[in-house]
Amino acid sequence: MKAIKIKMQQGCKYSENLTEIDKIYLTGCTNEGYFEKEVLHNYLKEHPGTIQVDIYPYPNLQPVVSSNGEKYVRSEKNYTGRDNLLCLPRE
Repeated sequence: MKAIKIKMQQGCKYSENLTEIDKIYLTGCTNEGYFEKEVLHNYLKEHPGTIQVDIYPYPNLQPVVSSNGEKYVRSEKNYTGRDNLLCLPRE
């Protein structure tokens, strides 16, 4: 599956904070569309390596928990210096 765009939380459209992503649009699955970050976090705990960001070098999404217990996802670190998830188009 590929993550192709993101929706930020209300009032956070230009944020560079991964925890402020509200939903992520996935393709390559039976029900393409937006999924809440917590749903993807839980899915990736059971199925690691199954969702990639649709930007080269196509890093896998990883489940993460913030210091205050919030579930979210990020992409694997790479040479770009910026999380590829935040480079996706936003709605």
